[in-house]
Amino acid sequence: MTDDQNTRHAEKMKKIKAARDKMMETKTEEKGLIIVHTGAGKGKSSSGFGMIMRCIAHGMPCAVVQFIKGTWITGEAELLRGKFSDECRFFVSGEGFTWETQDRERDIAAARNGWEIAKAQILDPEVQFVLLDEINIALRYDYLDIDEVVDFLLTQKPAMTHVCLTGRNAKPELIEAADLVTEMTLLKHPFREGVKAQKGVEF
Repeated sequence: MTDDQNTRHAEKMKKIKAARDKMMETKTEEKGLIIVHTGAGKGKSSSGFGMIMRCIAHGMPCAVVQFIKGTWITGEAELLRGKFSDECRFFVSGEGFTWETQDRERDIAAARNGWEIAKAQILDPEVQFVLLDEINIALRYDYLDIDEVVDFLLTQKPAMTHVCLTGRNAKPELIEAADLVTEMTLLKHPFREGVKAQKGVEF
């Protein structure tokens, strides 16, 4: 890189920094966020558990309520229960994927139980971040009432508590209520080529 290119780059970065600093001066509010991870692409739960690890690193007590994936032995459950049980509470409410249980009433009962646990964790003043993993699936199949869930998040969630809800097909009401929504887009997946779920990648 020539001296002229370096100078132009430095000037450009200086302008960007000035604009960024000015913008950051207006960002002063703090609040507990309602976060939604949805879409057909991989990474919804992975991102949620990434935030759980951040919370642990920052000394923020947190909780996980896992819907649907009840029968899976996942790496995140093994790690959090085995190494970080004091920092993060871990609950499993589902009995497995809906096509495995094949019993709607049991699925509804499990989802309702998970939602009661979730509400208790969200309302607990000691807990600062709650991950509701795959709750969007329970909402999609109407195991839980979307209006009840949204109303609780908007009217009863403590002001500084963060709640992250993951799963495909997030309902429009939840997306509207959320502060932060990310849609994972599927471009390519090895499952389509006959590759089964891989330890450490999928679970």
